[in-house]
Amino acid sequence: MRFGIVILPQDSWNIGRRKWVEAETLGFDHAWTYDHLSWRSLADEPWGATVPTLTAAATVTSTIRLGTFVSSPNFRHPVPFAKEIATLDDISAGRFTLGVGSGGTGFDSFVLGQAELTPRERHERFTEFVELLDELLRFEPRAGGPGISRAGTWFTAHEARMVGRPAQQPRVPFVLAANGVKGLALVSRLADGWVTTGADGATGDEWWDAVERLSIRLDEAADAAGRDPRSIDRYLSLDSGGQYSLESVGAFEELVGRASVLGFTDIISHWPRAEGIYAGREEVLVEVASRLPALR
Repeated sequence: MRFGIVILPQDSWNIGRRKWVEAETLGFDHAWTYDHLSWRSLADEPWGATVPTLTAAATVTSTIRLGTFVSSPNFRHPVPFAKEIATLDDISAGRFTLGVGSGGTGFDSFVLGQAELTPRERHERFTEFVELLDELLRFEPRAGGPGISRAGTWFTAHEARMVGRPAQQPRVPFVLAANGVKGLALVSRLADGWVTTGADGATGDEWWDAVERLSIRLDEAADAAGRDPRSIDRYLSLDSGGQYSLESVGAFEELVGRASVLGFTDIISHWPRAEGIYAGREEVLVEVASRLPALR
């Protein structure tokens, strides 16, 4: 089992820097931040930009993996985003993981004046986004050679070229968020890992039952794609089932145990906030971190 922590981009860097450094010092395997323009109940609170935050984090850490939890097509285009990813991977010396999903229906989906999309349209856009990112991040430039040109339904590229290359080859790892049949098929085809928040609105045992069913569906999708299900890392957002994982050491250990039984390779918790969602005490975080070697 590997352990991750989400650090929301709400602090000015002179405060936030300490959390990213401490995440590495405490022994977490990966640290993430949300890739939104704003988010739900925190929409009126400070909220920094994702790529600059992760770039700054890369310069003050050296071993912990860094990632987006998760990026989406809601306000991004694959061509400029691929350049940002490649540059961030270079700055971090190959420690970046791209978490990416289809994009929610909240603030990010309408702030730029976008039309409301159906679930089918959101999936088709997601697929096109991931496929073009995959192609761009694998691009091998040749003197005088053509760039990448695509005329899709959602994204167009005309002789696109990468400036710089990701440190990881053939590209940075993709961890795709998906729960539906088509999304899990995309995971099986292109992803290095799968992340889920479980069933929306479910809590407690109902949520865990849904997580188990989703994991089984991923097995089936991988088998259908001719891929070994064990080759796909499985990430679980541990705070999505109605209980905050860092409310106590005992709660964390119990939730990790349940995730392990279901075959998850990685779990992700949230850094404690002073109040509201994910409210908790950093003393619990520190105590939990001291138990991580025994839980691996």
